[in-house]
Amino acid sequence: MAQIELREIDETNLDAVLSIAVRTDQEVFVGGGVADALADADAYPEANPWYRAIYADATPVGFVMISWDVVPQPPAIIGPWYLWKLIIDAEHQQRGYGRATVRMVIELVRREGASELLTSYVEGRGDPGPFYARLGFKPTGERDENGEIILAHQL
Repeated sequence: MAQIELREIDETNLDAVLSIAVRTDQEVFVGGGVADALADADAYPEANPWYRAIYADATPVGFVMISWDVVPQPPAIIGPWYLWKLIIDAEHQQRGYGRATVRMVIELVRREGASELLTSYVEGRGDPGPFYARLGFKPTGERDENGEIILAHQL
């Protein structure tokens, strides 16, 4: 696997990052593309969105967004640390980039003093539940306002 890094999104890489897309059958699980995630970040500033492009060497292969140390405001704002969006481009899946990114995010929030990282997913055939389970996330027994299963990774 190529070395991955998380890079800020700016005018030099915005178009490339916006072109990142999952397979059509996975769209239900990511709730839209990168443009939708950036729009959500603008619409919910109280969620303190922190987002980055995922690069493998010099190639943008994905996008990640978290709520950064927020005061939870259920049901709309989950936190304080919430993996809000993870998108790995269809052409770059099954190479370990998603797993490596989640591990990077876990270490990042751990260094910031987080005790757990939350995320959620839509149930369905091919859903990311097993992916998150392999990374140590466990169901909390709660669901978000859209019925997604909320998971927690204890840090």
